[in-house]
Amino acid sequence: MSSEILTNSEMYASDRFAEKHGVSESMLMENAGRAVADAVMARYGEPCNVAVLCGPGNNGGDGFVAARHLKQRGYGVTLALLGASEVPEKVRRWDDPVATLSVAAFEDADVVIDALFGAGISRPLVGVARQVVLALNESGLPVFAVDVPSGLDGNLARAADGVCVQADVTVTFFRKKPGHVLMPGRLLCGEVVVADIGTPTGVFEIIHPKIFENGPALWGDEYPWPQPLAHKYARGHCVCVSGPAHATGAARLAARGALRIGAGLVSVASPLDAVIVNASAHTAIMVKPFDGATELSLLLDDKRLNAVVVGPGCGVNSATKEMVAAVLASGAKTVLDADALTSFADDPSALFHRLGTGNVLTPHEGEFERIFPGLLKQSPTRIEAAREAAAIAGCTVLLKGPDTVIASRDGRVIVNTNAPPTLATAGAGDVLAGMIGGLLAQGMDSYKAAAAAAWLHGEAANMFGVGLISEDLPELLPAVLSALKDEIA
Repeated sequence: MSSEILTNSEMYASDRFAEKHGVSESMLMENAGRAVADAVMARYGEPCNVAVLCGPGNNGGDGFVAARHLKQRGYGVTLALLGASEVPEKVRRWDDPVATLSVAAFEDADVVIDALFGAGISRPLVGVARQVVLALNESGLPVFAVDVPSGLDGNLARAADGVCVQADVTVTFFRKKPGHVLMPGRLLCGEVVVADIGTPTGVFEIIHPKIFENGPALWGDEYPWPQPLAHKYARGHCVCVSGPAHATGAARLAARGALRIGAGLVSVASPLDAVIVNASAHTAIMVKPFDGATELSLLLDDKRLNAVVVGPGCGVNSATKEMVAAVLASGAKTVLDADALTSFADDPSALFHRLGTGNVLTPHEGEFERIFPGLLKQSPTRIEAAREAAAIAGCTVLLKGPDTVIASRDGRVIVNTNAPPTLATAGAGDVLAGMIGGLLAQGMDSYKAAAAAAWLHGEAANMFGVGLISEDLPELLPAVLSALKDEIA
């Protein structure tokens, strides 16, 4: 599957590139409309009544083509148009009557094609278009959207005033847009079908996209599979820093995630009051006692301990700030999560100047706001927010959520789309932090380690289903990794 995500302007550039290389606008429109018709026929093999709602632009033109192909296959087609006098070119190959757009246009329909407005809309729907969209959403009819559901901004993944078609299937062309992968746009699009309409892939030599949808195509070639002659010391040693005796669970979850994802050795660095708790809870995971930041520094002087997860359960206090400073000074690749971030809320710059390319920050939105105050609200989308945060911090930033965004400090961004709602459970983020740490220990770079871990985390949750708790996630990784290895072999 192609992973590039194109903004509206990049998609327009792709269309112009296609035209300059022999694929005319009319050919692109013909291919697009046929792809929409094919999607309907694939799901409704027996001819039925289809209402095609068209706007005056190219989106409407795609609708005219889809209507013609469906009619030729025996479907009953009603075509309704907003602004009929403005589209003579699109009407030319449609010989049947064209109705004026209204709610009545889909009263007898079994299926509706929404070809009113495309991804470039940035204003609220008004007049009859708004009335039709509201009525369509109330109708319960299955809806196939052309490019994006009408009203949805393809860049921002939201409607200007919240009024937008709720599609069951969205057929888009060449590549997805941000509106197809970010929330709430992803929910409004339903199933997304990406159709090849003849756009030459050589366009990527011109536009150089920097937004991608997460999946093994982005990092699978660099995944650190066990090698025949390798030994545990060659697979890295990840250390998860524990909180005090009453708050050891988060670090233990992280450690289990690091171990299951393949780190050769995993240790829990434990405050003295928590040693007995941690030692009694672990078998394959070692426990390394320490007393304060100075002793943690001495522990990490052993350069075989090459990756650290710090923050989960550590507490929001000056002691955690000192431990974070000690970890970062060690030079080990580091995942900073939870309390390791919030402890710097009063002075984020004191954290940022210590960070580098080997580090990953994994905030949820609340933690993100504490260390990047105002950035999320000021940014058009989570993509821009995470990208700016990565530039400020000088490291990889993973902004958690149902549309987790992973940003590199060089401007590349990956959007993760496979995470189910069952991951909204206590401790799931701790497991994710440990998984990233385990991949860092095995030599993956921070950006791809974060992306791989986020995708595998989502796959594990999908495999389990309803009733998931965080303890289940590490135990699902063997099956997920086996399936991945078979897929990319």
